[in-house]
Amino acid sequence: MFSLLAVLGMVAVLVLVVPRVSSVSGPPVDIQSTAADVRERSGWPIVTAVGLPDGWTETSARYVRVTDGFMTWHAGYQTPAGTYVAVEQTIDPNRAWVEAQTNRAPKVGTLEAVGRTWARYERDTKVQNSMLDDPQTSGDLTTLVTGTASFEEMAEFVTYLEPVGP
Repeated sequence: MFSLLAVLGMVAVLVLVVPRVSSVSGPPVDIQSTAADVRERSGWPIVTAVGLPDGWTETSARYVRVTDGFMTWHAGYQTPAGTYVAVEQTIDPNRAWVEAQTNRAPKVGTLEAVGRTWARYERDTKVQNSMLDDPQTSGDLTTLVTGTASFEEMAEFVTYLEPVGP
């Protein structure tokens, strides 16, 4: 009986003394460096967010083959409010690519931002908003901004997008 109490006492002391993590974050991400590499390899005029206000965090950057084999540039960011915004770019995507990237959200109208008309996609059963700038010229990059951020946050976010230098 005394040994059981001694063991429980030691466990209680360990629980009180050992620090616990309140949140887990991934390793730091350098979107600009990854983007420069992708720009050099692909020759695409991809974009990244430059000069974002304090509180924004770079969370992911990759250049991968996705739906129907489309090579896609992805850069993800966490907003100061804790929501998520990502930029997805590819050349001449088909409908399946758009559906996959917007999580099959229906188109709900348009939005004017940075001098362009973006198609708005909104999924109400799962929080995901998307803005699509799909040029009509073949061979031009299609840009999709998507995530859990509001359309207002996304419209502000796109004002920070700039092409990655050669």
